[in-house]
Amino acid sequence: MNKRLAVLAFIGLFIFVLAAPGVQAQGKLADYERADGLRAKLQGLVPDIVERPVWIEKSSRFWYRKTVKGGNAFVVMDAATLAKAPAFDHARLAAALSAAANGKFTDATLPFTTFRFVDDGKAVEFEAQETRWRCELADYAVKKLGPVERRRGGGGLGQGGPPAQATSLPDVKASPDGKWEAFIRNFNVWLRSKDKKEEAPLSFDGSEGNYYVFRSMAWSPDSAKLVAIRLAPGYHRFLQYVESSPADQLQPKYSSIEYAKPGDALDIDRPVLFQVAGRKKIDVDPALFPNPYETSNPVWRKDGRAFTFEYNQRGHQVYRVIEVDAATGQARAVISEEPTTFFCYSSKKYRYDVDDGKQVVWMSERDGWNHLYLFDGATGQVKNRITKGEWVVRGVDRVDEKARRIWFRASGMDAGVDPYFVRAYRIDFDGTGLTPLTEGDGTHAVVYSSDGKYCVDSWSRVDRAPVTELRSAEDMRVLAVVEKSDFAELVKAGWRAPEPFVAKGRDGVTDIWGVIFRPLAFDKSRKYPVIENIYAGPHDSFVPKAFGVYNAMQSMAELGFVVVQIDGMGTSNRSKAFHDVCWKNLGDAGFPDRILWHKAVAAKYPWYDVTRVGIYGTSAGGQSALGGMLFHPEFYKAAVASCGCHDNRMDKIWWNEQWMGWPLGPEYAAASNVDNAGRLQGKLMLYVGEMDTNVDPASTLQVVNALIKANKVFDLLVIPGANHTSGGVYGDRKRYDFFVRNLLGVEPPDWNRMPAKK
Repeated sequence: MNKRLAVLAFIGLFIFVLAAPGVQAQGKLADYERADGLRAKLQGLVPDIVERPVWIEKSSRFWYRKTVKGGNAFVVMDAATLAKAPAFDHARLAAALSAAANGKFTDATLPFTTFRFVDDGKAVEFEAQETRWRCELADYAVKKLGPVERRRGGGGLGQGGPPAQATSLPDVKASPDGKWEAFIRNFNVWLRSKDKKEEAPLSFDGSEGNYYVFRSMAWSPDSAKLVAIRLAPGYHRFLQYVESSPADQLQPKYSSIEYAKPGDALDIDRPVLFQVAGRKKIDVDPALFPNPYETSNPVWRKDGRAFTFEYNQRGHQVYRVIEVDAATGQARAVISEEPTTFFCYSSKKYRYDVDDGKQVVWMSERDGWNHLYLFDGATGQVKNRITKGEWVVRGVDRVDEKARRIWFRASGMDAGVDPYFVRAYRIDFDGTGLTPLTEGDGTHAVVYSSDGKYCVDSWSRVDRAPVTELRSAEDMRVLAVVEKSDFAELVKAGWRAPEPFVAKGRDGVTDIWGVIFRPLAFDKSRKYPVIENIYAGPHDSFVPKAFGVYNAMQSMAELGFVVVQIDGMGTSNRSKAFHDVCWKNLGDAGFPDRILWHKAVAAKYPWYDVTRVGIYGTSAGGQSALGGMLFHPEFYKAAVASCGCHDNRMDKIWWNEQWMGWPLGPEYAAASNVDNAGRLQGKLMLYVGEMDTNVDPASTLQVVNALIKANKVFDLLVIPGANHTSGGVYGDRKRYDFFVRNLLGVEPPDWNRMPAKK
C-alpha cells in the first residue's frame, strides 16, 4: 500500500509539474552540454580586450596584452609618437619556446600573461611552466634562468618563533656612513665596527621569550641611532593535515602550517631606541601602543629627528601613526583613528608623508564616508579636508608633492549612476580643483606613466564592450584610441548581457545593486527558479561591473535557472553606515536586503520564481550560503556551501577579528553555522578540500558533526588533495545536479552510465 501511494504521489507530482502554467522541465543532458561548452563557445569572439597596461620604465612606452582570434597578442605603444607595434615576433618566440620547453605553442597561445623588457629592450624575460625564461630579441634564442621563485606568505615579526643563534658570520645591517654593523647575537642587538676591531652589545634584555628581530632594525640617516623591535612571542597555533591520496606515493602524507585564530595570544612587539655614542638604550613608553595586533617596522625621518611606525590595536578599533623622538624616545600620535566599530586597515588605509612628515595625506571614514584629509604632522590636527561628500575614495594613484596635487579613484560621486562605478579624479591638497578625469558611463581602470605625463584609461560595463584610450594625465585629453572592442560576434552567438538591477534595502532608502543572468534561450512565458551566487565578505564589493565575455553564472543559467549576484549591506565601497552592518554580525550577510531585492525583481518580472530560490558560495560565501538556509529558511530552499568559514572562531585571525571584534564575545556563537546547525530545514550540500590552507577544513567537519547530532539530512563532498576550492569541474557538475534535482524537480543524467570522455 505504501509503495502504491508513493507511485501515485510521484505520478501526481509529475503531472502537476507538466501542467503548471509556464513550467517546463530542463536539466537534461543537452542543457548540461550547452552549459559545459559555453565558455569555449564564447571565448575569443570579442577582439581587442586589453588587460592592464604596463608602462616601461624611463620611457614613454607601455605594453599590453589583448585578445585576438585564437588567443592573445602583446603590443607596445609609444605615447609620445602614438606608434604601435607587436612587442616581439610572436611566431619566432613561440617556435623557440616550444623547442626549449618541449611544448607546442603558437603565436596566439604563448604560455605567459606578463613579461618584462631587460637590457634596454634587447631581451624579454617571463615565467612559463614553473620556469623563468629569457629570450634574446636579436636572434630569438631562448634559455632557462631557473625555477620560478615563490614568495612565502608573510606574518607577524615573530612568525616561526625565535631566530636561530648567530653563526660566526651573522646577518648584519651596515650604518649609512659605513662605520658600523648591527646584528643579533644571543637574542640581543650587537654593534661592531666595520674593521671588526670593536664589538659590543647594545642590549642585554633579549631572550628566547623576548628577543630582538633582525629584520626590524633600522639606522638613522646620520648613523648615530638605531631602532629595533623587541618581540615577546605569543601562542603559535599549527593546523595539522593528512593528505590521503598523494600523487607520488601510496601512503598518506602529513604536514602542518602556522595559522592564528581569533582569540589566540599574539606576539607583543615594542620598538627600542639605541644611541651609538655611549651605547645608550632607550625604552619607548608603550602607553600609545599597549596591545598590538600588528606593529609595522620603524621608518626614520629623512632628517633623523624621529622614526615612525604604524600601530593597529587588537580589535581594530584603534589605529595610530606614531612618531618617536630620536633624542628622548618620547612617543606621540601623529594620527589616531578610534572608530566605534572598526578601522578598515585591510582595504581603506592610505598614508603619504609630505615634506618629511611635516604634513600627512591620510584616508579616513571619520565623517561616515571614505575620504582624504591633510594632517599637520607636528600637531596631529586636521589642517583641511581634501575630499568630501556622500561618495567614497576608492584609492590614490599619484601624489605630486611639489604641485600639491593628488590623482585618485572614487565612486558614487555622480547622481543617477551606479555608485560602484570607479572613475578617476584630480584634486589639490587644499581641497580645491576637483576635476573629473574620465568620461564614459561605465567603470574605469586608469594606469599612469611613471613621469605622470600620460595614462591609459580602460572602461566598460557589463553590457558595454571595453574601450581603451591613451590620455594626457594633466587634462585627460584623448591622444589616441588604443583599442576598441566590439561584441557583435558574441551577440550573433546568442550571448545575452547580464542585467543590472537596483532595489531598496531594509531601510527603504538605500539602493541595493545586483545583476541578473538569464539563459541564452530565455523564454519570458516560463517560470524560472532562482539561484543566488553569494559572497558577502566585508572587505570589498563583488557584483561584476566591467564587461566580461564569459561568467560561470551564465553556464548555470543554461540549465534552466535565473542566476543572480547582489551586494547587500555589510559589504564595502559604500558609506560607513552601510559597511558597519557587518560589525560583530557576519551572520547578517545582507540577507534582509537580498531578500527584498529578490522580491522586487519578482514584482517586476513574472518569470522570476521566488518560491524556488537556491544559494551557493565559497569560503565566506560558503558560510553565507549555509547561513541563508539556517537563518532564513522561509526564503532559501537549497544551498551548496564550499569550504565555508562556518564558525568565525575557527577561521584565520586577521579576517575574522577585523569584522567580529576582540575580545571574543557572544556574537561569534550567534553567527556560527555550527551552533545553529539544528535550524536546517531545506536541502544542503557541503564541499570541503582536505588540504584547505585558507579555511581550516575542520570548520566544515564541525558543521557535519552538528548536523548529524541534530539528525539532519545533507550531502557532503570531501575532495582529496584539494586546497581552498569550489570543487573544480567535478564540483561544478555536482552543484548543477544538486540544484536541478532540488529546484527544477528533475533527476539529473545518470553520469555513471555515460561513456567516459576521452
